[in-house]
Amino acid sequence: MNGRATLGSLLIAATVLLGWNAVAEEKFRKLKGAQIRAKFSGMELTDEVHWYDFYDRNGTIMSSSMGRKRQGKWWIEKDQLCIDVDKESSVRCYDVLASGRNVQLRGEGFIPLDAVLRSPINRR
Repeated sequence: MNGRATLGSLLIAATVLLGWNAVAEEKFRKLKGAQIRAKFSGMELTDEVHWYDFYDRNGTIMSSSMGRKRQGKWWIEKDQLCIDVDKESSVRCYDVLASGRNVQLRGEGFIPLDAVLRSPINRR
């Protein structure tokens, strides 16, 4: 292959990759309060490796990160998911964007958090 063919192939690959990312990004849609409650109640939000947050239907949250467990509460306020976990952290409220099982939490002053929402797994 000559240099032009290689460059052309790279440009095509980059274009396809960028196009794929744009399509994947478009699938996410912002959820309203009732949708957030329905989607999160009784479910587990996780990175599938290091941490999980279990959103109980009664408004409590059980959070586990790198073996450290904490408990708090969660609620919906102004179409945002709000979380208050133990006394060490402040209340945080997030816009929730979802695409199937994939969820992104976005809050002012926070880096967007990408995670998966799934049925809780048995950890015993």
